[in-house]
Amino acid sequence: MSNTVVIITLSLLVLLSPFLSRVSRIPVVVVEIMMGSFAAYFGFLVENELFKIIAEVGFLYLMFLAGMEVDLKGFQFEKKSLIRRTILFFLMVYGFSFALVAYFHLSEVYMVSFPIFSLGMLMALIKEYGRNEPWLALALNIGIAGELISILAMTVLNGGLTYGFNIDFFFTLLVLVGFLIGFVLFFRGIRILFWWYPGLKTLIMPMEDSKDQDVRFSMALLFILIGVMLHFKIDAILGAFLAGMLITTYFKHKIELPEKLSSFGFGFLVPIFFIHVGSTLSLDAFSDPLILELALVIAIGIVSIRLIAGISAFTGYFGFKNALLFSLSNSMPLTFLVAIATLGYHAQAISHDEYYAFIMASMGSAIFLMIAIKILYSFFNRNMGGK
Repeated sequence: MSNTVVIITLSLLVLLSPFLSRVSRIPVVVVEIMMGSFAAYFGFLVENELFKIIAEVGFLYLMFLAGMEVDLKGFQFEKKSLIRRTILFFLMVYGFSFALVAYFHLSEVYMVSFPIFSLGMLMALIKEYGRNEPWLALALNIGIAGELISILAMTVLNGGLTYGFNIDFFFTLLVLVGFLIGFVLFFRGIRILFWWYPGLKTLIMPMEDSKDQDVRFSMALLFILIGVMLHFKIDAILGAFLAGMLITTYFKHKIELPEKLSSFGFGFLVPIFFIHVGSTLSLDAFSDPLILELALVIAIGIVSIRLIAGISAFTGYFGFKNALLFSLSNSMPLTFLVAIATLGYHAQAISHDEYYAFIMASMGSAIFLMIAIKILYSFFNRNMGGK
C-alpha cells in the first residue's frame, strides 16, 4: 500500500475521532485505538516506516506533555500525616504488585504494569469535577509522584529488556542514576541562575513573541534531551518527560504555552501514536475468550491493588467516600499501560495475546471507571451531602 493511502487514512481518523468520542461519550484515546484497529482490519493501514516513525515521535511528544503536567515548585503536601499516609500507600501498591507477580510467576512487564500511574485520564476528571474536590486534589499530587516513579520504572524496564539483566544492564542503570543526580544539580543551578537573572526567562521566551520563540525553544529542549538520552543509551522517554517538566516549572509567565503545545500534540502527533497502537490490535481479539479473560484479570489486578491501598491509607484522613473516589481515579493508567505493553511486546517479553490483553484492559478500565466514578460521585452527593 502506498504512503498516500496511509497518510490520507491517518488524516481522516485524526479528524473524525473527536466527533465519534463526543457522540459515543467514550474517551477519545479509546476511540483512536479502535479506529486504528478497524482501519487496519479493512486494509487502509499497514505497517510502514513512515507510519512507525510518526507514531514514535507522537509517543515521545505524549511523554513530553506528561512532563508538563508536573510542576515541581507546586508539588507539595500540607501535612506530615499525609506524607506518612502517602508513603504507606505507595508501599502497599508496590508490595501487592510484587507479591502478585511473584506468586503467579509473571514477567517483569507485569511488575511495572500493576503499580503504574498516569495523569492522562486524571486530567480529564479534573476538567469535569474541578481541582477543589479533596479526592481529586490528593489524586493529582500522588499521581505526579506516581508518574515520576513510573517513568523511571519504564526506563529501567526498557533497559532490562534491551540488554537483559546482565552487566550491561547494571552499567546502564548506573549511568541512569548518575544522569539523574546530574539533572537534579542542573535543575538547582537553573533555579539559582533565574533567581539572579530573572530577565533570562523573558529573553528565552519573550512576552510579546511574534516568531513563536517559546515553541521553538520547547521543541529544541525536547529533542536535545532525547539526543542526550540516546547518547547515554537511556530510554528517550525520560528525556522527553524531563523536558516537559523543565518547561512547566520555569516558564510560568508563558501562560498560553502549555495550551499551544498540548493542542499541537493532542491534535496531531499523539492521536497517530494511539491509531498506530490500534492498527496492531486485531479485531479478532475482541471475540477471543482467553484474551478477554486475561484483560479482565489485568484490569482487576490494577484496580483492586489501588482500592485496598487507597482505602486502607486514606479513609482515616478524609473519609471512605473520598478514599474510594481517590482510589478509582488513580486506577486508569491508560496511556502508560499502552506504552508498557508496546515496550514489552517489541522486546518479546510478552506474547501477542498478552499485548492484546493489556491494550483491551487499558481501554475497558478507562471506560468502566469513568462511568463508575460519575455514578458514585452523584450517589454520594445525593445521599450523603458530599461527605
